[in-house]
Amino acid sequence: MTDIERKASQERRPVLYSSYDSDTSWRVRIALYWKNVEHDTIYIDMAAGEHLSEAYSKLNPFQKLPCFITKSGKVLTQSLAIIEYLERAYPDLVHGLRYCVRHPTPPSFEQRLDTLSGLHCVADQISVADFCLVPMVYAAKRHKVDMKPYPNITRIRNTLMTLPEFRNTHPYNQPDCPPDAKGIVQ
Repeated sequence: MTDIERKASQERRPVLYSSYDSDTSWRVRIALYWKNVEHDTIYIDMAAGEHLSEAYSKLNPFQKLPCFITKSGKVLTQSLAIIEYLERAYPDLVHGLRYCVRHPTPPSFEQRLDTLSGLHCVADQISVADFCLVPMVYAAKRHKVDMKPYPNITRIRNTLMTLPEFRNTHPYNQPDCPPDAKGIVQ
């Protein structure tokens, strides 16, 4: 039995399959930290093709990250579905996550933030949009997108990054992040 199969067969705690450089995994890491859900994490080396392995494909036929195994063994493979599950399964942990913008495009999202935002994407309460925004900005910067035209997005991202839930789940703070990858994107 491989490490991947062994961890998946355990039902004591939920298991997140993640990679430091998976933006969608980061969303889930933030939500898990925000909700203070005890879980195990299996780090998948995407560069080495671990997500394409037979063992991982048995868990997630889509061969993508994240993958989340609930306490009961249910497999969830989409970040927003995982976040929604966490809200339903752990409603009393910390406080609820409010849903709003699901898949914004930066220009329209920036305009929407002119009227909706406060400290965060939706006024002053953390929402799923915030969980998506920070990894989205990281990905944009990684792909050399100029963020100057998006002052609201940049301001909110900077505010969110002061919170431990966002800071501690940052790709550079993950155990599987290679030392030479740290600091490439600010």
